[in-house]
Amino acid sequence: MIGLDTNVLARYYVADRGDPEAERQRAAACRLIESGQPLMVCKTVLLEFEWVLRGYYEFEPVEVLTVLRHLLTLPQVTIEDRDTVEQALRHSEAGLDVADALHYASYRNCRGLATFDDRRFARRARRLGLTPAVVLPG
Repeated sequence: MIGLDTNVLARYYVADRGDPEAERQRAAACRLIESGQPLMVCKTVLLEFEWVLRGYYEFEPVEVLTVLRHLLTLPQVTIEDRDTVEQALRHSEAGLDVADALHYASYRNCRGLATFDDRRFARRARRLGLTPAVVLPG
């Protein structure tokens, strides 16, 4: 099994036209990912990949989710803690950003999750009725 880094996923999903090195890397990423050999993507790479798509390539949230959902359909790709990732994508589709959704899903066996991010995380989680609760310490 070969683990994939963020930049390999980015080259596979994003075509940087006009940059010969990027085009060469994209072809190599396509050959590797489409080779059928067993591959793996860990949660930290997924988190960084989401940031690269959104922050660097300026993908809209729905486009990011489409890419991540596609990645999960590839039969040769094992996703670390797949159930957690799938739950995170569901929460993201419901309104949490991907990073917060992945953090939340990773803590699903805790009594709660403490954060100081009231506006973007805690309030959205309360609005969605998520349990365990996302709480503000203090």
